[in-house]
Amino acid sequence: MESTFSSPAEAALQLEAGAAGLRTPLGDLDRVYELERVVGFVRDLTCQRVALQFPDQLLGDAGAVAARLEEATGSKVFILGDTAYGSCCVDVLGAEQAGAQALVHFGPACLSPPARPLPTAFVLGQRSVALELCAKAFEAQNPDPTAPVVLLSELACAHALEALATLLRPRYLDLLVSSPALPLPVGSLNPDPEPMERFGRRFPLAPGRCLEEYGAFYVGGSEAISDPDLDPDLSRLLLGWAPGRPFSSCCPDTGRTQDEGARAWRLRARRRYLVERARDARVVGLLAGTLGVARHREALAHLRNLTQAAGKRSYVLALGRPTPAKLANFPEVDVFVLLACPLGALATQLSGSFFRPVLAPCELEAACNPAWPPPGLAPHLTHYADLLPGSPFHVPLPPPDSELWDTPDVSLITGDLRPPPAWKPSADPGCSALTPRPQLELAESSPAASFLSSRSWQGLQPCLGQTPVTAAVSGRRGIAIAYEDEGSS
Repeated sequence: MESTFSSPAEAALQLEAGAAGLRTPLGDLDRVYELERVVGFVRDLTCQRVALQFPDQLLGDAGAVAARLEEATGSKVFILGDTAYGSCCVDVLGAEQAGAQALVHFGPACLSPPARPLPTAFVLGQRSVALELCAKAFEAQNPDPTAPVVLLSELACAHALEALATLLRPRYLDLLVSSPALPLPVGSLNPDPEPMERFGRRFPLAPGRCLEEYGAFYVGGSEAISDPDLDPDLSRLLLGWAPGRPFSSCCPDTGRTQDEGARAWRLRARRRYLVERARDARVVGLLAGTLGVARHREALAHLRNLTQAAGKRSYVLALGRPTPAKLANFPEVDVFVLLACPLGALATQLSGSFFRPVLAPCELEAACNPAWPPPGLAPHLTHYADLLPGSPFHVPLPPPDSELWDTPDVSLITGDLRPPPAWKPSADPGCSALTPRPQLELAESSPAASFLSSRSWQGLQPCLGQTPVTAAVSGRRGIAIAYEDEGSS
């Protein structure tokens, strides 16, 4: 019976910690981690203390990389590992605690702007790309040489996009090459005209052109991945790309292509479902999923005001990386909203192992703001900063007397008519819900108390004065999953 619901207790005691990751041969460290460029970055800034941030799968090489950098630069090097949130974000707080003057980030990155200015160098890796196979795959997917197409890639393949475009430009006339939105070097001037920046990439659009005119050809992924839907970088591109434009992906190793239209449709359908769940929700848990990305405090205040205006109760939870076990401690919460970088929010949402839906901030905005455009017209924004004032996508809340708040709304999940929200001004502390008691005492009612009162079992009842006094007897021995008197069956 014990092995039916969990592993044996001895397995946890005998578990051995595995290696941090596959170690790179010492002769390949300079090439894999671009140490020559990193040494130049440190010397140009004359930094005495430098922080190195590694994801979990690269920590096995961290010691060797740090030793070589210390020997080449003479600077004190610190290794940052086990970040409190996502490893794709720059850990500015950890670098500040070490007193670092600069930071080098290794591995996949979301390229979100940090909350505090800190000189940062990114080492994204350079994955090999079969250019000839990818060029043939592009020609098979795009037979029209005049159709506008954007070349996209995962960050580790971005170094090969210009070479791929060189093979294609003799035939294709309207080809656009994207590049990672890396921070500009200190003291450099912004290019003129400044390229459009979206999805962590820069697009050098010609004057008068817009990104919605282009199809997309994505180089990245792997055939070894069992479920490609779990790739957060590709998912945010599919969600944010124009629905009417073609989108195909290509494996950089084999040149195998795939039309991503069906996958994009599934992601958009799931997004509409999550918006409906948020509209039905009465209690919303706001998960603080980052402390190092810019404007996270402003975004948290925006989401709290948004839920309050929609007549919902919200709780702010700081739990580090969200896991199903952590969120299961809050059964009274109907939906959770993860305030994190675009990749972190989508990675948690796509896992599908949580007992309550985990939404992105854009989906809560679509559910609670009646002025938000309807599905099909509203863009899917993957970064919470796009929802804040100052962004071209910001949609302010209607005033309290607007008719938009009284528009009839029917849940597409339950079929019930949703009541109009009781709009509250942002200055309201949000603690004005009072419940009268028979003793004429007033106490604040909370969603947790209401949830507890609706349960058939509300915990152990003390029954003071009603239980007879008996002598102490020997109880059961063992652990709850396997008491001694239960046997081993």
